[in-house]
Amino acid sequence: MTNEISKNIRYIGVDDLDIDLFESQYIVPEGMSYNSWVILDDKVAVMDTADGRKEKEWTANLVAALEGRTPDYLICQHMEPDHSAIVGKMMQDYPTLTLVCSQQTVKMLAHYFDSASFADRIQVVKEGDSLSLGTHTLHFIAAPMVHWPEVIMTYESCEKILFAADGFGKLGALCNETDDWACEARRYYFNIVGKYGMQVQNVLKKASTLEISAIMPLHGPVLQGEAMAEAIRLYDLWSRYEPESDGILLAYASIHGNTAQVARHLAEVLKQKGAAKVVVSDLSRDDMAEVIEDAFRYPRVVCLASSYDAGVSPPMHDFLHHLQIKAYQRRRFGLVENGTWAPTAAKVMRHMIESMKQCEIVEPTVTIWGKLKETDKPALEALADAMLAEKGE
Repeated sequence: MTNEISKNIRYIGVDDLDIDLFESQYIVPEGMSYNSWVILDDKVAVMDTADGRKEKEWTANLVAALEGRTPDYLICQHMEPDHSAIVGKMMQDYPTLTLVCSQQTVKMLAHYFDSASFADRIQVVKEGDSLSLGTHTLHFIAAPMVHWPEVIMTYESCEKILFAADGFGKLGALCNETDDWACEARRYYFNIVGKYGMQVQNVLKKASTLEISAIMPLHGPVLQGEAMAEAIRLYDLWSRYEPESDGILLAYASIHGNTAQVARHLAEVLKQKGAAKVVVSDLSRDDMAEVIEDAFRYPRVVCLASSYDAGVSPPMHDFLHHLQIKAYQRRRFGLVENGTWAPTAAKVMRHMIESMKQCEIVEPTVTIWGKLKETDKPALEALADAMLAEKGE
């Protein structure tokens, strides 16, 4: 898959196949891409830079694309270091270069570079401003908190391209790209952008007024045609916190395997009762980012956890904390706790869930004392019925 668009817009981004954790927390076995482009016209504009890990490779790509020309503008849409790490070097290497960015970006520059040395070469832009390169014209769109406060997106009106900053991004290097954009885009969105649904909705409304032939994000492939339409549909759905698919997530935190046994039994009960999809996740071992993705994907979640230190097993606490900070909302929960004496997990889980917007906890809450017994199964059957019942029945 290529990120080339036309002879005037050249891809100079890089793949990072050495990175193990994106943002030092998200597993990326397929690597990451740091996307960047050069627009060649009467004036030359560079759209963002890359992570400092790939400075040498990115710089070589830039020089090759320029073919001896000197860039006039560097557009800094997003100050996160995986896109801006080479800004300082660019301003030093090209003494006539103008940095184009938002006012909020100007405030951030000093945190990373000796920005005073090029303060007179900064052009601040805001919503509605434009910059002519000749045939190509850049129109700037304010996109605060998608997912940093300084973000701008850029619409190029000649070729009708939306440079979307971190919007519409995904995990994975371009050299490992597949046709299944949604899988890693979903994990990226809910874990990195997911808290800011309202802000994403604002950007989508602005984008809906534009004629767009391609979306060019800072991570992942260029989106065009049906793929672009599907990405926009999913972003609208995700940013409204609507479930994407019918199904139930069973997220469990087990210490000695007994709560895991309960989760497997409940999964079979749900399947026998006609659940469209049942996903069982071990919070101690599975990728937390994928479990968060599934929690947003489906309308129902059952939390099963052992009691621990008069509270709840830490992996479950971590899971629910992640949901809290990602503005998780509008879902139905079931609760199963386990304990050998004085079970406390349900109380903690309930308290954390009740802090989430429009989240319902269905009854019964099931308490397991140690190992699953025949006498526990009717309560799990009742919980399965409650989880599968339509809301309001």
